[in-house]
Amino acid sequence: MSYKEELFNALAFLKEKVNRKPEIGIILGSGLGELGDLAKDPVIISYRDIPGFPASTVKGHRGNLIFGKLRGKDVVMMQGRFHLYEGYPVNKVAFGVRVLGLLGINTLIVSNAAGGINEDLRPGDLMVIKDHINFTGENPAIGEEIDELGPRFFDMTVAYDEKLRRMARQVFEDSGEKFKEGVYAFFKGPSYETPAEIKMLKILGADAVGMSTVPEVIAARQMGIRVFGVSLITNMAAGINKEPLSHEEVLDISKKAGRKFIDIILRFIERIH
Repeated sequence: MSYKEELFNALAFLKEKVNRKPEIGIILGSGLGELGDLAKDPVIISYRDIPGFPASTVKGHRGNLIFGKLRGKDVVMMQGRFHLYEGYPVNKVAFGVRVLGLLGINTLIVSNAAGGINEDLRPGDLMVIKDHINFTGENPAIGEEIDELGPRFFDMTVAYDEKLRRMARQVFEDSGEKFKEGVYAFFKGPSYETPAEIKMLKILGADAVGMSTVPEVIAARQMGIRVFGVSLITNMAAGINKEPLSHEEVLDISKKAGRKFIDIILRFIERIH
């Protein structure tokens, strides 16, 4: 079966199960899945039940697609995502976003857990993503040209929507949170970076580093979907913090900062139009 056939099989399955047209798609990263529990009138579908959908194998990713309402807006949330380090090819990593785009979303909110490189950041901070650097060489637009997914060649000058970022600044100020913005660097993982790699990233202008998000953003932009991204800083990167890095630390900080993240995202969704 071709990739296009897999996408449209998944789309047909979801349209049979859910009679809704979501405006906003939300991808919930490590430890941030609790936002999905707040959806009004939810329809919850396990990834394992959707034809062609990969399974999320990472601790802290529940592996559900949730349709519902948040602050009066029709949303669809991915409770967990797919990663290159799980062994999936990049077109499968972007599979969920492709399906959400075909369902009709016009806005994508991506969240992730990331390591802080900029020393103005601290664990527990939220960093709005203003741009990214892709160090993997992977791109979900490679391969079969599918008209429904957008043009073969497309602009990435403004990958993260400027209007949405300005809106976020106001939301942060109204919430009493300090607004922090930066560049996200994407590594494949699953090992954390070395101190030398972090030193390189700092020289190149990266403020945080993680193992997700960028393939999803590229896929969304190819489909003409505007994107807002936010990183929860869960630890300082190797060489900045002398402590060993662990996924347990990521989940712990995610849990502690989860309420702040949820409050910001709900306020943000309320303002989207």
